[in-house]
Amino acid sequence: METNKEETKIKEVIDMLRPFLVSDGGDVEFVKYENHIVYIKLSGACANCMLIDYTLKDGIEAAIKEEVPEVEEVVNVVD
Repeated sequence: METNKEETKIKEVIDMLRPFLVSDGGDVEFVKYENHIVYIKLSGACANCMLIDYTLKDGIEAAIKEEVPEVEEVVNVVD
């Protein structure tokens, strides 16, 4: 799978997950996909939530890896 197609699929998965985060007062933004690592930015309630690691790894990362097996990790970019 080409990086272009991988990135498109990653964005589709993030867009599918976004409503769940928004309903809890948070949001997720795609930053970039580089060297099999997806960089996202969690914001709103998600940025300061005690469960951010679960949201990131068990939720977002798991969903992206299921659709794009080439992804090795999802990293939250913090300002």
